[in-house]
Amino acid sequence: MYYITTSDHVKIAVYDLNPGSDKAILLIHGWPLNEKMYEYQKSMLLCAGYRVITMDLRGFGNSDAPACPYDYNRMADDIYTVVCKLNLRSFTLVGFSMGGAIVSRYMGRYQGHGVKKLCLLATAAPRFTQTADFPYGETFSEVNRLICLAETDRAQLSDNFSQMLLYSPHSESIKKWFADLSLSASGIATVQTGYALRDEDLREDLSRIKVPTGIFHGTRDQVVPYSLALQQQERIADSTLFTFHNSGHGIFYDELDCFNQSFLSYLKGSR
Repeated sequence: MYYITTSDHVKIAVYDLNPGSDKAILLIHGWPLNEKMYEYQKSMLLCAGYRVITMDLRGFGNSDAPACPYDYNRMADDIYTVVCKLNLRSFTLVGFSMGGAIVSRYMGRYQGHGVKKLCLLATAAPRFTQTADFPYGETFSEVNRLICLAETDRAQLSDNFSQMLLYSPHSESIKKWFADLSLSASGIATVQTGYALRDEDLREDLSRIKVPTGIFHGTRDQVVPYSLALQQQERIADSTLFTFHNSGHGIFYDELDCFNQSFLSYLKGSR
């Protein structure tokens, strides 16, 4: 692990495995986890010869946790800083949940700088919340309830999240691990990114994505509804939807072998 400093002097923790490979993949975690969530993909990708890069978003994992800002523009800027510092070109960009939303903003804000292929995992886009002209996603009141819980009992929020993350039967130990990952986040960052999840709109960003995009989503997702994956497929011109019928929000773990096989196959494919 090493740190890359952003333009507003925040240190971002970066993990760069197999840096000698010319097949680079950058994976962005979701809310309120950190880069460790990809533990069960890293070995597979390394065995396939990839350079595997992960980073902790500001406020999460080992990155600095400033008071602000935590909007998608700022976090997309952080990704751009890392991409430029590592001189990444023709790489694959992956985002899970809120991380998928942030990489979508990166694609719109920076015209997909350096990205040859995009993967969206259970992504909270085009919006996480409903509006008068967008009847999908969660209600404002439900997200406000989550933010309130983050402000008053974050331990309970983390426990609730770990229970909702997975649909298929899994050990209580793995659920506790996910709860511990979420509790390692900054309380301020958890709340502030909650507001970003509630308020940000990525409809224009999705229309600007011009690279092949794999959309991976579980039909049993209780956090980011499957209907949002259908919206992504409709709005991203060159996209392919991979549906997992026995997965909840934790698409990267719920059907682990099935997901890893589909994910790696898409990465290796010409599209």
